[in-house]
Amino acid sequence: MILYYAIAFAVVLILMLFFMPIFLKLAHRFDFTDKPTERKKHMEPIPLTGGIAMFIAFTVGFLVFVIRQDPAMPFLLLGAAMIVAVGLVDDYSKSKGREFPVWPRLLVHIGAAVVAFAGGIRFTGFENIFTGYYVYLPMWLQFALTILWIVGLVTVFNFMDGLDGLSGLLALVAGSTFFVVALHMGQAESAFLAAVFVAAVAGFLRFNLPPARVYMGDSGAYLLGFVLAAISLHGAFKQATVVSLAIPMLAMGVPIFDGVLVVVRRLLARRPAHVADSTDITHLHFRLLKRGLSPKHAVLLIFLISTCLSLTSIILMLAF
Repeated sequence: MILYYAIAFAVVLILMLFFMPIFLKLAHRFDFTDKPTERKKHMEPIPLTGGIAMFIAFTVGFLVFVIRQDPAMPFLLLGAAMIVAVGLVDDYSKSKGREFPVWPRLLVHIGAAVVAFAGGIRFTGFENIFTGYYVYLPMWLQFALTILWIVGLVTVFNFMDGLDGLSGLLALVAGSTFFVVALHMGQAESAFLAAVFVAAVAGFLRFNLPPARVYMGDSGAYLLGFVLAAISLHGAFKQATVVSLAIPMLAMGVPIFDGVLVVVRRLLARRPAHVADSTDITHLHFRLLKRGLSPKHAVLLIFLISTCLSLTSIILMLAF
């Protein structure tokens, strides 16, 4: 079985390495690039096509290796397509020097989460540690928690896309953790899904690690958060034991903790929670830069922290 996962990973990785140079050229030809601004210190326009390349490679791997194994999978792909589409609109607006309004984006994010929920990708309940019985939550609470989880992760991974390679490395760690967890739990569908996802991210990082030749854009950041949320709901959360509930929290602990802290601090400062500016030092990576770390060292430190948290989640799973 491991061979099949390796084949799925290799196919998607090769596709990414083939697609990326093509999309780099297309981005420059159609001026689909992120321009230097007061907030963005890169010296020249950087292509914003990483997200669409990841989605295409992921979709091919998904259709070949994943979609036939579970009736929930088409809903996941539809939700991912919605997320990427609104992200591309947002990226196009930025490439033209305009800001796309937040509320249409949020509505599409919620809509994609609703599609996933309708397909059965949801948080249904938890196991009572005292009785051993599974406690099913009321449908309205299942819905609320699922929507909050998916939209929240889409948001925090977008927050973390502030330094070259950062958001992609965090997604790589989380996706790899979910792959190991799915193997341990005997969840072939989730394992294939994680393998295809990790391959797409790894191929993207080949061009995004410092100094970045391409950015994932909002379309890519949204895709990372949405797919990771879906994998966790379809995999670890499906068991819903105390340990399995902790696994996604630890595997994605850095973006979750950072995102929550940022929102709280902005609200306390009476600033819009979704608006960043050049003075924003509330994110972990910005605080590390302020303390004198170089961008590469800040990314490496955050990556190591995330890796340690993910290894802790795997150790807990194996121990219990």
